[in-house]
Amino acid sequence: MKSARQTEILQIIAERDIETQQQLLEALAERGVKSTQATLSRDIKDMRLVKELGPNGTYRYVATHNDADNYDERLRKIFRESIVSYDVAQNLFIIRTLPGLANGACSAIDAMHVEGLVGSLAGDDTAFLAMKDNEAAKKLYHEIEMLF
Repeated sequence: MKSARQTEILQIIAERDIETQQQLLEALAERGVKSTQATLSRDIKDMRLVKELGPNGTYRYVATHNDADNYDERLRKIFRESIVSYDVAQNLFIIRTLPGLANGACSAIDAMHVEGLVGSLAGDDTAFLAMKDNEAAKKLYHEIEMLF
């Protein structure tokens, strides 16, 4: 739901100039997406949307892709530098990290939008990733190998 709504928000601000949250709420409603002002405000913050002066002299919402890309790359770097080992046990993908870094590794995996990932759980130095099935776990294993 959140992901679909945020995708709609990005499409709307790409297609037309949106100056206010109210205009954005109305545009979402036109597309059949119900939302509240509070939810929209959180979405704007999560997506790091900012207002920029447009060519017609009014301000409009725009996405700041550079910051998000930087954030994702920093998470990938943390991931590469924190991993001690990883393995597959049926549909579970288990990651061993340096002490205290399992949460960072899970955060990086979550930001990578891994196909087949059902959920993740992190302790101090171990993270468990529940995959949809055994094949998804094996695929993730090969993708992680490529990161290193």
